[in-house]
Formats: sequence, structure tokens, C-alpha cells
Amino acid sequence: MNFKELAQQTESYIIERRRYYHRHPELSEAEYETTKAIIADLKEMGLEPVTYEGMCGCVADIVGGKPGKTVALRADIDALPICEETGLDFAATNGAMHACGHDSHISMLLGAAKMLCRVKDELKGTVRLIFQPAEETGFGAPAMIKAGVLDGVDAIYGSHIWGDFDAPYVSVESGNRMASAAMFDVTVEGVSAHGSAPNLGVDAIVAASAMIMSLQTYVSRNNNPLNPLVLTIGTIKGGSRWNVIANKVQFDGTVRTFSKDLLEGAPRAMKRILESTAAAYGAKVTFDFKWLTVPVINDNEELNAIARNAVVKLYGEEGLGHLDTMMGGEDFSFFMQKVPGVFGFIGSRNPEKGLIYTNHHEKYTVDEDVLKRGAAVYAQFAYDFLEK
Repeated sequence: MNFKELAQQTESYIIERRRYYHRHPELSEAEYETTKAIIADLKEMGLEPVTYEGMCGCVADIVGGKPGKTVALRADIDALPICEETGLDFAATNGAMHACGHDSHISMLLGAAKMLCRVKDELKGTVRLIFQPAEETGFGAPAMIKAGVLDGVDAIYGSHIWGDFDAPYVSVESGNRMASAAMFDVTVEGVSAHGSAPNLGVDAIVAASAMIMSLQTYVSRNNNPLNPLVLTIGTIKGGSRWNVIANKVQFDGTVRTFSKDLLEGAPRAMKRILESTAAAYGAKVTFDFKWLTVPVINDNEELNAIARNAVVKLYGEEGLGHLDTMMGGEDFSFFMQKVPGVFGFIGSRNPEKGLIYTNHHEKYTVDEDVLKRGAAVYAQFAYDFLEK
């Protein structure tokens, strides 16, 4: 099956759909018009999309002409609350932006669907297309799993277009790929007093500052240095006036790791550090912690081989690229907890075209020449999995 040629024939459609979705971004859990447009695109292919009550996104099956297993292909569809500054003719103007490349994911999966529909009589099984909402919040994949999108699925493949990775390479490497991601919130309560008499109060700012510095020692002194771990404070808010001892400070942040042991160990250790520091300063502290994703780890050797061979079939060994493990999170990991899966990356960086910005940047855009490659890998992986 020559998916390289089919992808070339489908390229103009893929680019046209990417530009449409790029122009019309919608935020997580509000992808209403995006879902309607995807449904219309799928129906034009003769498919029958399914939606689920209380959530955006949709699913459609391409039923092959021969019996077999079911393989799922996933694309996420939500955008970010970023004002676009790309200067593109099809730039978004509604205050949201596909700054993470999900517009590309939608169009690549639509392109793969178009190709697979052309050869569906030869498919030995079923290809399930999953257009998932709310990846940026980490809520989309768990909600779709709960709704039953993985029922009967034997394996799943997903991919991400990436601004730090050179076009036109594809990375489907084994091992750790993306870390688990958590968010936490800390509230420190002290006692107000006049700024000239700090001895009459409990300074929440000083206590919070000590907590923030102490939390970093968890990474540098309590964690095994061979285990990647990031702890970042993202915001801090406190105080009411320049001459008043602050009675309340709130700060929040994120934790990233690949260690399954730290899924329980990190929040427990952080709570201990925060409470003991609060006690030392005579303050009170409340601590909320939530894991948003689990790690993306390509540890299924059979699927890793199918994905790698799919790229080589299409674009040769020279089509493969290396992308370092990263500490960013992806809720595709929840799909991989339920069924065997593999996750790849499509390079979109091209300095010769001025494409140097990373995902989540207000000027991020992609080298559209790579979109057909992402679509072809989707299709080739699905076809080859069903063949095996």
C-alpha cells in the first residue's frame, strides 16, 4: 500500500483543512464549532461520527472489508488562550490560538482518514478515529475513556507536531517521551499587623518565601538525581498594602516526573515540607495537589517497531529523527494506560522559512510540507498493525 503517494495526492486537502481549523480555534471544553466542522468533514467521507453527551469531540470508525482487530488513531482539537501574532493570512482573531499545533493534528488525522477510506476494502479490521477535546487541561482523554471510546480497541497511536524538532523528521523512539504533569496550590495564612511592628503579626510573605525555597531542596536533596524531576512555582500573590504585614499568600505551580514512585511520593514529601516550614514561622498552610497526566512512555516493543517501520517504509531511515525526552505532559498517556500505545513527534521547525518559534508561542506556526508525512504515518501505522 503506497501511503506516501496517497498522502501526496491528499496534501492540498490536508493543508486547506489545517488553515480552516487554525483560523477558527476554540478553547478546551468549548470546541463546539470545531466538533461540528470535523463531523461534517467525516460525513463527506461517508463515515458516521459519534458524539458523547456533555463533551465536545467525536469518534468515527472506518470498518475494513476483512475481519480483524481495532486500532485507534487520536488527534486533539483544543486551542490556547493566546492572542496570535504570526501575521498569517489565516491567523485567528478571536483571542484564542492553535499555538500547540492541534489544528495540524486535526488535519493530519482527517488526511489519514481520507486515505484509509480509499483502501478500506483491504483493511483487516477497523480503524477508530478519535478527535479528542480538552488536551490542554488534561481532562479530555479521561472523559473520553469513561465514555467508552476505547471499548474494543487493541492498540492506539498518537502524534504531536513539535516546534523544537526539525522538519521533516519523525520521531517514534522508545522509552520515556513526556513526563507526568501535576498542578498544586498552596495558601499560607498569617496574622496582619502594621508594617512598623512585625512582631505583632505573622508574616505570610516571609513564610511563603521560605516554603518556596525549601520546596526546591526536595528536587536537589531528596530526589534521586538520576530521576528527572521538575518543581516550578508559576504564580505568587499576597499582601494588601505596602505598610501592612501580609496575612495571606497564595502560590501555585507544577511538578513533572517519569517516576511512578513519585506519583505518591512527591505530594507526600511536599506536604511535609510545607507544614513543617509553616510551623517554624507560626503560620498555617493548606495544600492541594492533583496529577493531570501520567508519563508517556513508549515501552511496547511491538508497537514501537510497527511505528518505526512505518516511517522507514514511507521515507526511509533518513526520515527518522531524534528528539530528546521532555518534561512536558500529554493526556494521551491515559489512553496508553488502558490499551497498548505508542506516541510519535512530527518536526515543524524550519529556520530557512523563518519557522523558529516553539509550541505555545504567539508566533508559532508549522512547516506545512510536513503535514502529509504526519498523515501518512497515521495511515501506515494503522494499516500495518491490522496486517499483523
